[in-house]
Amino acid sequence: MQEKYVMVELGKLIKDFSLGIAYMPEDGEKREVTIAEVNRPGLPFAGYFESFEPARIQLVGNVEQKFLQGMDPAQRKTNLIEFFSRHPVAVIITSGNEPLPDMVEIASYYEVPLLLTKSRTSEFMAALIASLNVYLAPRITIHGVLIEAYGEGVLILGDSGIGKSETAIELVKRGHRLIADDAVEIKRVSAVSLVGSAPELIRHYIELRGIGIVDVRRIFGMGAVKDTEKIDMIIKLETWVDGKVYDRFGLDTEYTDILGIKVPTTTVPVKPGRNLAIIIEIAAMNNRQKKMGYNTPEEFNRRLMELVNGGSGN
Repeated sequence: MQEKYVMVELGKLIKDFSLGIAYMPEDGEKREVTIAEVNRPGLPFAGYFESFEPARIQLVGNVEQKFLQGMDPAQRKTNLIEFFSRHPVAVIITSGNEPLPDMVEIASYYEVPLLLTKSRTSEFMAALIASLNVYLAPRITIHGVLIEAYGEGVLILGDSGIGKSETAIELVKRGHRLIADDAVEIKRVSAVSLVGSAPELIRHYIELRGIGIVDVRRIFGMGAVKDTEKIDMIIKLETWVDGKVYDRFGLDTEYTDILGIKVPTTTVPVKPGRNLAIIIEIAAMNNRQKKMGYNTPEEFNRRLMELVNGGSGN
């Protein structure tokens, strides 16, 4: 696993939200935003800077705008200088308001991007935080294959050459969809959710030893690929070892920790003659069934115990 440094350039947010520009320093659009939280600087405008985080984007809404307008002009300029001198990553004026007197001049002096939006503050803040949570989600890259089967995101792991890509192609032929082959970029988008995708360079491609690189989208059509998918379970492929005891009932659930989230994991031994595509299909359907409240191993064990207990009572 390889964890990545996470950031989003300010220019990407400007494009996403169609922000206007009151002032932009040279290379300002390349400035890195690294924190998903934003701030409304009412207290800083009043001169209180305890715990002020300049790495946060600052939103100036109607309340902050009216607060500044009600100030003595000299005091307002002093407070704005104090605010912009701390070099916030960006300041966005919302609700279609225009920058107050001296604001553009002070922002340009301290080279702080000053942006504009017509959106209401609360709506814009919610959308911006949601976007930042996706862009700045913790992420890692894992060697494996990600497939969607019956609506379940299945991450297939295993040593090189064990048959992950061949199994993925068979699943695609059976009507399922490829998300990523070889390298899977995984983001933790919430406290309980992981989302996987492929690096841009290899998206929709798959490598088959002896054949080479295959364009899955062109061969099987647009319905055979998908850009992202939630990771619901993991299948670990390992070489069959004679004499090793493998789980035959599925009562004990194994988990793999990825970015602090435990993902249900099934280990599948591989040997000639096993149809891995069918096994993964059944595993996906079984995992979906568990999420819907029905656990086949537990139900089978319950019936077995009833039979044993009933038989011992005769």
